[in-house]
Amino acid sequence: MTAPENARAGAPRTAPYAWVVLGMLAFIYVFNFLDRQLMSTVIESIKRDTGFTDAEMGYMTGFWFALVYTTFGVVVGFFADRTSRRNVLFCGAVLWSAFTAMCGMATNYWMMLAARVGVGVGEAAGTPPSYSIISDYFPAEKRGAALAIFSLGVPFGQALAVAFGSQIDIIWGWRAAFIGIGIAGIFAAILMYFVVREPRRGAMDPPHLAAIAHETSGFGETFWEFVNRPVLLFTALSCGLSAFVGYAALNWNAPFLLRVQGMTREELSIWYALMLAIALGLGTWLSGVMVDWLAKRSRVWYAMLPALTFAIATPFWYFATQAASWQAALAILSVPTFLTIFYLAPGIALVNNSVKPSQRTMSSAILLMVLNFIGLGGGPTLVGALSTSFTASKLEAGLGVTPEQVGAYLKMTTAEAKTLPENVQTAIVAAGAGGLRDALAWMTPFYLVAIFLLLLQALAVSRELKAGAPIRDGGARLGIVLLVVGAVGLVANFVMRGPAAMVSISDVLSMTQGLMLLIATLAGTFLCFKAIRSRSSVDAL
Repeated sequence: MTAPENARAGAPRTAPYAWVVLGMLAFIYVFNFLDRQLMSTVIESIKRDTGFTDAEMGYMTGFWFALVYTTFGVVVGFFADRTSRRNVLFCGAVLWSAFTAMCGMATNYWMMLAARVGVGVGEAAGTPPSYSIISDYFPAEKRGAALAIFSLGVPFGQALAVAFGSQIDIIWGWRAAFIGIGIAGIFAAILMYFVVREPRRGAMDPPHLAAIAHETSGFGETFWEFVNRPVLLFTALSCGLSAFVGYAALNWNAPFLLRVQGMTREELSIWYALMLAIALGLGTWLSGVMVDWLAKRSRVWYAMLPALTFAIATPFWYFATQAASWQAALAILSVPTFLTIFYLAPGIALVNNSVKPSQRTMSSAILLMVLNFIGLGGGPTLVGALSTSFTASKLEAGLGVTPEQVGAYLKMTTAEAKTLPENVQTAIVAAGAGGLRDALAWMTPFYLVAIFLLLLQALAVSRELKAGAPIRDGGARLGIVLLVVGAVGLVANFVMRGPAAMVSISDVLSMTQGLMLLIATLAGTFLCFKAIRSRSSVDAL
């Protein structure tokens, strides 16, 4: 970066340029989610040509993508806190766009999985630097609204993916959709590089915070704040469970409308895209405006507002999965689509307003790590796995065939399935539709879990307000959460799959999940004992 640019970056920003920066960052964020949503839009076409199962698509768009995305997000946060955040964002945008184009060139599952994982590496460099840049262009009292406007990239990116992706798929095929949109993203990244200037860290903070804005905070120090401070911990966990149901819906709504409700791709590209743009866009913007207004009265509203919206959305989600037509399903889906995005802007604003300026990029990266690992890694993956499982059960019961034969049916392309007897074809179509409907209906209980965690977040914020200072618990609450999740997960795996399947080296994914559950159990036990020892030491003094 040149000296003149540094000088400009350090100078106070005029309001017009701050809004230009915000608009440019939101434009790049559109491509971030356009590339991410594109695969979900064309899942049915990919399955038709390749024979991939719902479970395979769920793992590709969920678990493996999220694992890489969250891991590299922390690495990006480390570098972005020490180098030019604009440059980090530029490199990430070029990378995710190039790998999006490569998805259209894949000839088998593993090639597509590798390209999809590459998209995750690039997209990890997208959001944390943007959050931090915005926080240095807008003061604390305007960050909720600014971050909400930035987050409009989510609905607009997803709507454009449905609109353009579906139309390109119809005309030229799904491969052309990946290649064309990937190339467009590279040009957008170049434009952003020349428009956005790196701001001075802490430029919009009070003097006592701006004075320490250039201090560097390591990953360990920042991560321990999330472990040690219940407000940050429950904000991250509640965002994760809120994203769990949100990503499950956004990844599988398009296949649900096409496969279950009989919507055509032309109708999808118009009506579903329009619903996403309006409902998700309005919810994203309104959540930021409302939380800025409510938080002036009490910071508890950072958690209570999304808790209320999730409570209203829960019954609508279930009824949408049981709708009898795509028109009814789409109308009902608009309600949870509008309401379940209300967690994002409040969560981001609360975290950025609760840490030092030097910790904002890393804190945003950690928040997104938890949010995406739980939400993106869990929601779409679980729906895909349940859909394949329910579909297989329906086929076994309906056709009276062996599990091996069912597995062969599920892996067939559309062309191969047409060689089967007509009654078998009809059974496969009906089972696939019923399996996906049932899998999405099973997301309803997770709405209640998200509400519970949002209430815990509200309680933690209230306790800090009463104390007048940050409250830390030595990691006790996180220890309890990890211990419960890990132990329950291990027991469930043991009962449902047996000890032999849990350690089978032929199933890499199952072994990975079992190892992560074991690590969670051990880490939870360690944190609980550590917190007890710390409490005992304090009491002794």
